[in-house]
Amino acid sequence: MPNHAPRYQLATILLLAAGFVAPSWANQSGPIAGAPPASTQPAPQNGQASPQQPAPGVSSTGPGSSSAPTDHSAAKVVEVIAGTHIPLVLHNAISTKSARTGDPVYFETVFPVMVDGRVAIPAGSYVSGEVTETKRPGRVKGRAELNIKLTTMILPNAYEVNLNASPGGGAGTGGGESMNSEGKIIGDSDKASDIGTVVKTTAAGAGIGAIASRSAGGAGIGAGIGAAAGLAAVLLSRGPEAELPRGSTLEAVIDRPIYLDADKVQFATPGQSSTLAGPPNREPVRSKVPF
Repeated sequence: MPNHAPRYQLATILLLAAGFVAPSWANQSGPIAGAPPASTQPAPQNGQASPQQPAPGVSSTGPGSSSAPTDHSAAKVVEVIAGTHIPLVLHNAISTKSARTGDPVYFETVFPVMVDGRVAIPAGSYVSGEVTETKRPGRVKGRAELNIKLTTMILPNAYEVNLNASPGGGAGTGGGESMNSEGKIIGDSDKASDIGTVVKTTAAGAGIGAIASRSAGGAGIGAGIGAAAGLAAVLLSRGPEAELPRGSTLEAVIDRPIYLDADKVQFATPGQSSTLAGPPNREPVRSKVPF
């Protein structure tokens, strides 16, 4: 039998050179050095797109899951706009004769404030503040002045609100006090009383002079003395104090909007204020003590 081994060996060498037979080291397991790693994702089938990995930080919990952030919007509020007038009644009397800067003042709302058909501030809500300026009347000129600021409001359900308001719309004090455009309360001038004082002392002096001298000249001298005495009495005494008796009324004018928690202002009724008698009518009184 002829020996064909050299022929087979020659064929094998030719196939290896042509690349048709893999060398023995090609059957080793593991990746070939320098080759890119094989993808671990399954190959797309039937034309489907390859699945995408979720972005870092986004949770994927299955069908219907949403990666949108949770809505943490603020609770709804009820806005009481700036310039709103709130009618008030005073619980503690105030006078420039005794008031000092920083003294507390206490009011109560007497009429509800409505916003979009709802009761935002019921009647019977408490309002507090303080005296910010006080000036006594002068002896020769100058009226008494009183200024207050309203800072806090407490609704009937004990909901406390920061308030930034000033008096406005006039003041019902029972006397001649007035209010300027800045909310400052101005005392009465008492001019009629001053004139009356001079007239009375003049007449009294004239009568005394006429009796003493039994002549018209004596009456004239006495009248002059009486007029001087009356004028001195006016100049040495102070004008009327600015007073807000208990039961005085005024309006608070909101300087900045008030934002109320809608969940805390769900009032079913307009509320009810305390029954306080209004201040009696009074005439201006000049202080006879020159201090």
